[in-house]
Amino acid sequence: MSAALLRRIVIVGGGSAGWMTAAALSSLLDPKDVTITLVESDAIGTVGVGEATIPDILAFNQMLGVSEAEFMAATQATFKLGIEFVDWGAKGERYIHPFGQHGVDMQGIDFHQYWLRARDDGAREPIEAYSLCALAAQAGRFALPDPNPRSVLSQIRYAYHFDATLYARFLRRYAEARGVVRVEGIVGDVRQGADGTIAGLTLRDGRTVEGDFFFDCTGFRALLLGETLSTGFVDWSHWLPCDTALAVPSEHAGPPTPYTRATARDAGWQWRIPTQRRVGNGHIYASAFQSEAVARETLLANLDASALGDPRRIAFKAGCREAFWRGNCVAIGLAAGFLEPLESTSIYLIQEGISRFISLFPRGDIPDILRTEYNRHMRTEFEQVRDFIVLHYAATTRDDTPFWRYCRTMTLPDTLLHKIELFRETGRVFRYNDELFARPSWVAVMLGQGIVPAACDPIVATLPAGDVAHSLASMRQAMAAAVERMPRHADFLSRYCPAVAA
Repeated sequence: MSAALLRRIVIVGGGSAGWMTAAALSSLLDPKDVTITLVESDAIGTVGVGEATIPDILAFNQMLGVSEAEFMAATQATFKLGIEFVDWGAKGERYIHPFGQHGVDMQGIDFHQYWLRARDDGAREPIEAYSLCALAAQAGRFALPDPNPRSVLSQIRYAYHFDATLYARFLRRYAEARGVVRVEGIVGDVRQGADGTIAGLTLRDGRTVEGDFFFDCTGFRALLLGETLSTGFVDWSHWLPCDTALAVPSEHAGPPTPYTRATARDAGWQWRIPTQRRVGNGHIYASAFQSEAVARETLLANLDASALGDPRRIAFKAGCREAFWRGNCVAIGLAAGFLEPLESTSIYLIQEGISRFISLFPRGDIPDILRTEYNRHMRTEFEQVRDFIVLHYAATTRDDTPFWRYCRTMTLPDTLLHKIELFRETGRVFRYNDELFARPSWVAVMLGQGIVPAACDPIVATLPAGDVAHSLASMRQAMAAAVERMPRHADFLSRYCPAVAA
């Protein structure tokens, strides 16, 4: 390859990963300068279950310049204000991990320190009582954020629930309109050059597809980065022992809720993701602790309404590739790694893989430092998300099944252990290396699952109890009043983005 701009980009595999990659690149590159080809086959299915997302997806859609209402109607999307966790700390307990902040920081000190002080003084309101997103989620209400920072509605942060298959279809239309060429076919052989980089593909019908740069979006198989370039896999199943999912859609039992639900089960957990037309459900479990028959029975017995099909089995292993970019190939999505969707990070990790590549977009000769930087960043992203997910399993008092006894006693990553101990002893949480989950998220999960600091901030401890109580009561009242004025979530959807037929 010359040192000029890459001229031929090939994406192998469709689904969310492939079409997100195609859409992002086509939004930035002129097809007269760079050709983008996506190879996929209708004969090869995608994981494609209902997707819950986090607020970062708004930035991705804004980069594409798509209308939010049009996107939501096409993907039968609903709004998401957070995740409700049921039975994770102990059976019968529940809490919400909301998007956005809790309360308002005061005098440069984190809000949760004031909440801890009020708790020491006898207050019993959970910290989510000071989260606008949590209160709106519980009330089934929604409103778009107010751009005025003085408005309480400026605290709203949201994401979406949508049909992943429809999202890929929506992005395909977007990308093809911008010059992306879709090739229908199954890869029969991957050809390498003398230097070991990928030179092209030979399809089973004999056609060839040449390229200068390749994206591996082939799912768990990792055809290019794993099988062809022999990039190893880092296994994290010691910390995340769940290895199987059963997924099934169901009918609605009522209006769609503006939050995801994750309910802990005997050997894993069950998700509930409401879109406008159906509810996505799944049971993720550890096959070493539970049989498929019991997992299936558990899933179907705990649906809110009738199933719309038979559960589909998806086997996986938690972890990531030793490298995400090798030679002239970057893996995106499941080909790069898998972390169970407990905190709805699957789409985010796809998005981050694409965005980081764009920020490092190479010359044709691809300097080694770009690969080094990309791999460093993506490994850090995966490890930080891993730690946050492991926290949910480790921070439990459950000992009612072998699975939960294993989780509560397993050895933790040092990075996670440090965060837990720092919070337990001092109530402090810090964000390292621009990690995805900021302080309010760590606070929500740790407090929600019973990790309560030994004492509040010593400066806050010196404040008059009446002043602290008055400030918190004012915040709580303002948020409750704002939620009462919001429209119901279902009503907002029907006016803003009613689903179109698939």
